[in-house]
Order: sequence, then C-alpha cells, then structure tokens
Amino acid sequence: MAETTKGATHTAFEETTAKVKLTEEQKEAESKRIIAGIAAGLSIPISKVKSAVALLDEGNTIPFIARYRKEMTGELDENELRSIEEKLQYMRNLEERKREVVRLIDEQGKLTDELRAGIEQAIKLQEIEDLYRPYRQKRKTRASVAKERGLEPLAEWLWSQPRQGDPLAEAVRYVSEEKGVATAQDALQGAMDIIAENIADDAAIRAWVRKFTFEQTLLRTEAKNAEAESVYEMYYSYQEPIRKLPPHRILAINRGEREEVLRISFDTPPDRIHEHIRRKLLRNGTAQSVREILESVIEDSYKRLISPSIEREVRGEMTEKAEEHAITIFSENLRNLLLQPPVRGHIVLGVDPAFRTGCKLAVIDDTGKLLEVAVSYPTPPNNKVVEAEKLINGLIDKYKVELIVIGNGTASRETEQFIATLLGKRVEAGLTKSGSEIKYIIVNEAGASVYSASKLAQEEFPSLDVAERSAVSIARRLQDPLAELVKIEPKAIGVGQYQHDVSQKRLDETLGGVVESAVNHVGVDVNTASASLLSYVAGVNATLAKNIVKYREENGRFVKRTQLQKVPRLGAKSYEQCIGFLRIPEAVNPLDRTPIHPESYDVVDMLFKELGLELKAIETEAVKEKLSEVDIQGLAATLAVGVPTLRDIIDSLLKPGRDPREELPPPIFHTDVLKIEDLTAGMELQGTVRNVIDFGAFVDIGIKNDGLVHISQLSDKFVKHPMDVVSVGDNVTVWVMSVDLKKGRVSLTMKQPN
Repeated sequence: MAETTKGATHTAFEETTAKVKLTEEQKEAESKRIIAGIAAGLSIPISKVKSAVALLDEGNTIPFIARYRKEMTGELDENELRSIEEKLQYMRNLEERKREVVRLIDEQGKLTDELRAGIEQAIKLQEIEDLYRPYRQKRKTRASVAKERGLEPLAEWLWSQPRQGDPLAEAVRYVSEEKGVATAQDALQGAMDIIAENIADDAAIRAWVRKFTFEQTLLRTEAKNAEAESVYEMYYSYQEPIRKLPPHRILAINRGEREEVLRISFDTPPDRIHEHIRRKLLRNGTAQSVREILESVIEDSYKRLISPSIEREVRGEMTEKAEEHAITIFSENLRNLLLQPPVRGHIVLGVDPAFRTGCKLAVIDDTGKLLEVAVSYPTPPNNKVVEAEKLINGLIDKYKVELIVIGNGTASRETEQFIATLLGKRVEAGLTKSGSEIKYIIVNEAGASVYSASKLAQEEFPSLDVAERSAVSIARRLQDPLAELVKIEPKAIGVGQYQHDVSQKRLDETLGGVVESAVNHVGVDVNTASASLLSYVAGVNATLAKNIVKYREENGRFVKRTQLQKVPRLGAKSYEQCIGFLRIPEAVNPLDRTPIHPESYDVVDMLFKELGLELKAIETEAVKEKLSEVDIQGLAATLAVGVPTLRDIIDSLLKPGRDPREELPPPIFHTDVLKIEDLTAGMELQGTVRNVIDFGAFVDIGIKNDGLVHISQLSDKFVKHPMDVVSVGDNVTVWVMSVDLKKGRVSLTMKQPN
C-alpha cells in the first residue's frame, strides 16, 4: 500500500520554505537509513534495494529496469520496483519532515535531546506529527485563552499532584477582573482546560488510544430516514467491529454518509481508556481533591479532544486502506483486460446499439482501417427490421465480414437478437455456408463514448459523428484491445469497484502505471502504433510520441531501430529506455523485430559465433532447436554476460515477433442468442469473466445482465479473494444456481454439481 500523509497534516501558516542543508556525511547516513527502512518494510535484501534506488535516481524507467537491468537488481519485478519507488518517496518525505519539525521546535527553544531522538527514530509520519503536536501553533482554543489569562502556573500546580492542598483556595490567587478571571471556579476551569489539552497532545497516549480504537471499536450506521428506499438499506441499522470491516463495505458506508442517507458513529468503550490514562499519568498519594479534578480532566480530555480527533484519524486510515485495496483490484482487472488476446486477420463489423437514434455500424479491415460507416434502425421505436437486414447483409457481402462485435450498452440485447436472427436467416438462405458461420460477440463498451467525444477521436475521424466513432472503437476492441483501450482514460474503462470514491490522483497514477506495464510487456510496432499507444512506452512522453508519428508520416516507415535517433527531441536517454520495447516487424536486421535491446546485439553476435549459427537464419527450426539445447549457465560465463540477460535473449530468439497475449485463450463467440427465460437451475454454460470484485465475479453468459458468482461459489476450497481463482477475461464453466426474472439477476456457481 502506498503510504501518504493522510492523518498527519499540519497547518500551512507555520511552514516555511527554509530547508536544513545536509553535509555529505549526513546525506550518506540518511540514504543508508532510507534504504535500510525500505528493505525492512518490503522484505527485500538491502543490496537489491540499493541498486534499484540508484537506477531510479539515474532517471531509468521501471519497465526498463525490470527488463534490462536484472543483474543489477537481482531480477526484481515491476511490482517490487514500483513498491520501492513509492516507499522511497515516502521515506524521503519522512526524513524531510523530521528535519522540518526539529527545526520548528528548536526555533521555539524547546528541543530536548530526548525529543530529537524520538523524532529521528520515528518510522511513520503519524509518529512525527504526534510528537510535534504539543509545539504546533494552534488556533484559539480554551487552553490558549486560559494561558493568556495567566492560568498556566495553576495548571502546573495541579499537575504536580501535591499530596495536600485545596485547589479552590489555590485558584483564588488567580482571580483577576483585568484578565477576565471572575471567580476561583473560572480559574480552576481554565487550568483544567490547559491540562486537558496537554493530555490530548501526549504522543504516547494518542498512539495507545489510536491502537485501542482500531481494535475495540464498533462502527454503527443508521438511516437518516428509515422509510426511504435506497441501495444502502442493509446499513439502516448495522454494526461491525472496525477491524473486521472489509474495504468494499467501508467505501459503501462512506458513500452512504456522503449522500446523506446514513449516519455513522463509533462505539468505543471509554472506561478502559480513562483507566489507561489514569494509570499512565496519576500518582499515588495525591490529595483527594486534586485527584478528583484530574480524573474529571482526563474524562473531558478524551471526550472533547482525543476521541473526535482519533476518530477522524482512524476513519481516514480506514478509508485510505480501503481506497488502496479498491485501486489494487481495479489495477489487476485493468491489466487483465488490456492483455486480452487480439483477434487478428478478420474483417469486422462493429455495432454501437441504440433505440431511437439507431444502431451505428462501422466496417474495419484486418488492420483496423475504417472501410465504411452506416446506420440501421432494427430496434424500437423504429423497428425497421427489413431495411436493417438489407443494409447489414449488403455490408457483409461487400466486405466479406467474418465477425460482428456488439457493444453492451443500451439496446444491446435487442440488437443481439436481431443480429442472431439475421445470421440464422443467412445460413438458411445459403448466403453463409454451414460450418463457416459468421459469429458475433458482445464486448464491454465502457469508455467508448469518452473516446468518441475526445480530441483524439476528432483528429482520427474528423468526418464521423460521435456514435460512428464509437462503433469503430467497439470493432477495434476485438482486433487489438490494448491498442484501442489506451486511447481511453483508464478509470473510464469500467472494470473496478468504487473507482469514483477513491483518491482520483492516486487512481490515475496507479492505473497509468498499469497501462505502461501492459504496453511494454507486449511491445509496440513502431510503424503502426498510434501516438496514444506510443506515449505509454518507457521513456516516451506525449510529445515524443507525436514526434515519432510525425516523423513516420513525413519519412515513411521505419526499417531499423537506429532511425529513431533522428526523431526530434528523442535523446540518448529516451532512446536507451524505449528502444527495446519498440518493434519493427519488417526490419532488415532481424534483431530489430525482437525485445532484445540494441546494447545486447554484440552478445547475440558472440552467441551465434559460439554456436556456429548465422543471424540471417534466425527464424529457422534448426537455429531454434540448437538455441533451446544450450547450457545458459555455462554459456553466460563464456560470453561474460549475466544469466538473466542471456536467458531473455534466447527466449526472444526462440519466439521472434511473439505477442505474449496470443498464448491466452480466445474470446467466446456466439451464433445464437440466450435469454434469461431460457435459464434453469443446474444448466451448464460457458462464460467470460467481465469484472472481479471483493465478493465475487461477474460473468457474461450471453444474457442481458452478467451473472454473479459469489466468492463462496468460486471453488470447493476456501477462497480468500476472488482474484486468487479468476481474472478478467477468463473463459469459465459455470452452472446456474437461481434466476430472479423480476430483478433480472442470475446467481451462478463454479462448483460442479453432483
């Protein structure tokens, strides 16, 4: 989980731009502390962390480090490197905040050796803020008013816990009309306010109360209007220990509160907290009258100051963890969606379904080039079925369409019924030969409308309207999901849960990393890639991506990787980072078609000489057979190259031009429609996982709404999280458990019935 400063904020007016300058020795010591802290926190050896940090500080990208610097990092993968990068930023912020807090306290003349040591030993921002709390400049409080009235000595007398003495008699000495202290009772109350604030600012007490609150609190929810219907009805009278609240429930409750449907409260046993603070702060032998006052101060401090503050912190931390969990789920779903296998080599008809405005049609060739757009009206209220059949049959025959792709939005199932009927009629009429039927598939069109209205879509298809562009996007999602989906803002793709309830900045950063990882994992054909796709290649930003496309348009297709060095603003560092992920399938040098980095071309030459092979025969079976039999360990020593690098080189040579997505099972196509009314309990079906969430997975079985496989129905064994069993895009066998025709819901199971 990424660590942030939530729950550890500080007021802006006290901060200055002054920074403490460090000596080289201090910098070195701090660097060692940070690396040791990262290593301990992530359970990664210090040597690996040190190398990774050095590479990151040199400006290397994570995909580049993970792929081409394996020897230096001990083969850390992208996830580990991203965790190191996040922790590094957190730890550096932590060290910066430590220096800042030490300076601010020192300027007040209140810095002790013990306090400095406590700050320097802190491993969380929250710990630093707790230590700094008593010294932070506060806005006007009851305690600050009491101090202005000169009541601090009285507070100190009470806090000294004298063995004898009368508090009221002592307080009489501080009565002063001039200072606004009218009575001894007023003086006593002011002193008590000062002590209450001091207790609330005690770092050790706050840490204990925070931990106790996490462990012992019941979160209660109730409806503001119990008669109103809403999606939050299960929370109208609900309670659960906060330590057991699952992330999705935290976010749901937060949303219900934000929409003013729910009230939320914490039920924390105060007596045990009072008792802990009494044991911690009060001494035996104190005068009874003083002790009674201090006990009431402790209760007031907790109720008025500590409890509200700690509740905010705890809820903030709960929410942050829930958000991180939701973002992790979204990220995993997004990666699996982006890496769905492409369906190449087919002429495709994309259909953006609708009722009143008609179904927009787009025919694209096997390279994704738009051939023709049209509109038909087979659905209500127009019901022009005959005209629509004539139009679509004409497009199928004219372009030899092999696959039809239907978006899953409004009128999707009505359009599916029409298409399935049309295809059946073609077979009956002999227009399509039996055994070579045209098939159709329904794809998730989430984000298609976002793309269609974007500046990018307008530049790509200036003469098309929004819906026509959407039909093109829907068709291309089948041919190459990755190339098409990168044009859309990741959070608009619709494979998450509560994505609108989490930190949008954090979500954007994480999902951007997921897209970058997926694009570089697959590799990019530099001669066909859009600027959108190129912008996710390691070392390439949006400007460079546009420059690459512009250079390609002005100078023709790239025939070798070195040509990219001529692209404006693509300097040596960018070239080093990106070039291994850019492919040129028609390149003269066969290595330019592979993921092998040009810095390793000399290694390949030595390898082929050592094995007595010729590079021009790289794709022959004889070469592949010999490469598959080599002793990588021994050969790496002979060639003076790292084992991981040589292993990757040989893997690339064995599968030149390989797209890792092609190893995954293809999507499920249909020739006929299935309706919810057709389903019966126990029926076996094939489906595709569309979304994975905390409590199960939604599976497309070919009806209007996806069916739900609850987490308890994913396996005969215990399942900690659905992602341990299924992923977005998986083709799965399911059985119908129950059907709710009224609500249009289907419950499925992946447990095979007896």
